[in-house]
Amino acid sequence: MAHEAQERYSKLVLARLRKELVLADGVVFNNDYEGDPTAGAVKIPVRDKEVSARDYDKAKGTSPESGTTTYKTIPITKDVIVNEIIDGYDAEAVPDNLVADRLDSAGYSLANRIDDDGATALIEGSTHVSVEGVSPINVYDIVVDLRTKMSKANVPLKDKKRYLLATPDFQAHLLRNENFISASALGDAVKQEGVIGRIAGFNVYEWNDDTAGLQCIAGHPRFATRVQEFTAEPEIVSLKGDAKYVKASAVKGRVVFDHAVLRKSAVYSVFAPALIELVQSAFSSGKVTLATAETATDSFVYRVNPTKRATYEEDFSALKETNAWTSGSEIAAKKGDTVEIIDLNAEGKCVAVGYMKVE
Repeated sequence: MAHEAQERYSKLVLARLRKELVLADGVVFNNDYEGDPTAGAVKIPVRDKEVSARDYDKAKGTSPESGTTTYKTIPITKDVIVNEIIDGYDAEAVPDNLVADRLDSAGYSLANRIDDDGATALIEGSTHVSVEGVSPINVYDIVVDLRTKMSKANVPLKDKKRYLLATPDFQAHLLRNENFISASALGDAVKQEGVIGRIAGFNVYEWNDDTAGLQCIAGHPRFATRVQEFTAEPEIVSLKGDAKYVKASAVKGRVVFDHAVLRKSAVYSVFAPALIELVQSAFSSGKVTLATAETATDSFVYRVNPTKRATYEEDFSALKETNAWTSGSEIAAKKGDTVEIIDLNAEGKCVAVGYMKVE
């Protein structure tokens, strides 16, 4: 009976998680990988070229070519738990509505963590595009430029899976542009997928993200992968016998996940002002050396694996004492970690950001 309940709880959490993901599977990420994520790493197929179509020689035949699919090993670096006390109830006596509420909340919280990590992976693995300013007048030209870049990179168009994740300000400009086609004109099937409209061949999704300077992310699900699996299925656990708690139980669960961009030329992130471009020059003994083309007079701080990306004018003055950084200096990190570099103004507030995954 406990096993059946646990399986039911897992389905509830997964259903909620999938519902809340804006960067959804099949829309932004694929799930094509080989191996067991709980083992710590998986292999992801990477195909940069399509199968060639060649002329056939009726007399001599035609020799087969070697496949162009390679496999990239991705370490699974994210390991997240939910572990919340339900006070005043033994595990067997927790009301069904309270169980459902806590599991629902667990799915929502996990979706936020997974989405945030997915967005960071897209930013650090994408081609960065800088624009001076965005308005209802030039927003269409910006999107058309993205379309052109993706078409030149042979990103599929006819399957209608190209996506555009529009931050609130960017979305406002899109809505005011005459070339934007609202979802109401595209049919119920499109609206049910969460699409708010289309422009220049992109399905547009409303994305409430406030990363400093970020306007939008454009891509196709073929070229970014999400790996995700429970290492401990969600369940209600009795805390009977625990000296700290009396008549209490807990909702527990554990999930591992990670994300990878497979082709840099197939995913684009647009920033205004420009993203800080970082270069990794060395890695040794748990320390990575990064450099940036920004001027030496700027004031920088860093964070490793931030759970939330820095927003414009967010105050980071407190980090200047412990996490100050200058171009070319070392940062303690391990391979697979994400390093965030934050450019500060004279008041210690964020004016630009940069991201690098340690290789």
